[in-house]
Amino acid sequence: MSGQSLETVVGRTRLKNPVIAGAAEHLIDADGVRRALRAGAAAVVAKSTNESQAARDQLQQAEYMVLDENWRPVPWGRSAPKSAFVACRSGLTPQSFEEWLEQTAGLDREARSYDAYVVGSLILSDLDRAVTMARQIESAGLRILELNIGTPYASQSAKGAVSTELLPERVGEIVRAVRAAVTIPLWVKISGQSERVPDLAQPAFDAGADAVVMAGRLLGLIPDIDTFEPMLGTTLGVGGPWNLPLTCHWLAMSRRRSGPEKSLIATNGAQTGLDVVRMMLAGASAVEMSSQVMLRGFSVLSDAIAEIESYAAAKEIDIAELIGRAADSRKSFAEMKVLPDNWRRYLPEG
Repeated sequence: MSGQSLETVVGRTRLKNPVIAGAAEHLIDADGVRRALRAGAAAVVAKSTNESQAARDQLQQAEYMVLDENWRPVPWGRSAPKSAFVACRSGLTPQSFEEWLEQTAGLDREARSYDAYVVGSLILSDLDRAVTMARQIESAGLRILELNIGTPYASQSAKGAVSTELLPERVGEIVRAVRAAVTIPLWVKISGQSERVPDLAQPAFDAGADAVVMAGRLLGLIPDIDTFEPMLGTTLGVGGPWNLPLTCHWLAMSRRRSGPEKSLIATNGAQTGLDVVRMMLAGASAVEMSSQVMLRGFSVLSDAIAEIESYAAAKEIDIAELIGRAADSRKSFAEMKVLPDNWRRYLPEG
C-alpha cells in the first residue's frame, strides 16, 4: 500500500478517494450499487429519480450503442476499443419514488461499512415536487443529495419530464429552494451544453450548493452513412474520452470564477485513474465515472483507484495536493512568449 493519502474533501464531505460511481443504468438495481461499493468507490450515485411517469417511461424506450473512433458500431462490452464511447437514449429509474427511496436509503446505510456513501440523485421536473422529495430524501437518512439540473435530454423528452437549466438566475432560484429544504450536503449537477458553464456554477454556489458537478453528457446527432438515417433514429446523449479536454477547461474556468475554496466534481471523459488525476489537476476534488463502468464493468472503478494510488506513490504526493495545480498555472494566450514564425514548422509537406 502507498504511504500517500488518497483522501479528498468535497464541500463538507471527506471521501476516502476521489473516485465516484456516477449514476447510470448499472446502478438501478441494489446489486449494482453494492458492486460499485465493493470495487472501492468513495461514493455511488444511485440512478436518478423524480415524480414524472414520462421520465420513467423514457427508460423503456432507451437504446444504447458503442461507437469507435470512425463512428462505427462495435460490440458492447469490455472488448470495445479504448477510444470507444457510448451513445444512447436514457431515462430515469423505473422504480416508484417510494421504492427508490427505501432502496437507496438502505444502501447508504450499508455504505457506512465501506467508509463510503450512496448518494440520492434527484432530476428536476417540477420545483415544488423536487423540494418535497428532497425533504423526504433527508428524512429517510440519506447523507448526500445530488440535484441534477443538467440532463441533456430535456429538449427531446416529454414536456416536464426532466430539466436542462441554462439560465444562471434560474439555477440560483432552484438551488436556493432545495437548499432551504434540506441541511445535508447538496451537489448540483449542471449542463455542459453552454458557453456559460462557470456562470451556471456560480449561482449554485451562491445559493448554498456544497459542490457543483460538471459538465454532463451532451446532445449529438450521428448520421448513419449506410441507411442515411440518424443512428438509433434520433438525437442521442453522447460523452466519451474526447470530452476530457472540454471538462477540464470548464473545471479550470469555474475554479477561476468561483475560487479555489469551492468544490468541483468532474464528469464526462474519465476512463482511467490517470484521467481522474488530469481532472483533479484542472480543479476537480473528485470525479464521477459512469459510461465506462457501464460498458466495461465495475473493475473500471477498482483499476482507477489502483492507478491513482500508484501515481501518488510514484510522485510522493497526497492526491488532494493535485487539485487545481494545472488550472492555477494556466496562462492566457496574451501571456505566452513570442515564437517568431513558429507556425511555419507545422505546414503540410506535400
